[in-house]
Amino acid sequence: MPEEVLFESESRRSREEIASYLRTVADSLESGNAITLTRGEQSVTMEPPERPTFEVKAEREGPADGPGELSVEFELEWGEDGGADGSGNDLAIE
Repeated sequence: MPEEVLFESESRRSREEIASYLRTVADSLESGNAITLTRGEQSVTMEPPERPTFEVKAEREGPADGPGELSVEFELEWGEDGGADGSGNDLAIE
């Protein structure tokens, strides 16, 4: 299935700024509100269903014998019909 990017933003931020963004998303999820992403004139509003699929991924990209790039990705996924896939595996984040 082809991918259509509806919104994208990438920028260096302090850990405190990132925590604030994540807190805003968490508050919206907890209260059942839509999530609106805005940057300049670009904006998209999405309404996650009650039980979206939550994917957490830690990655290292780069050569096996040298320094690479580390990342942690958090993703919410759901069908446009509101359905979600995925298993209910236990996840702990400390």
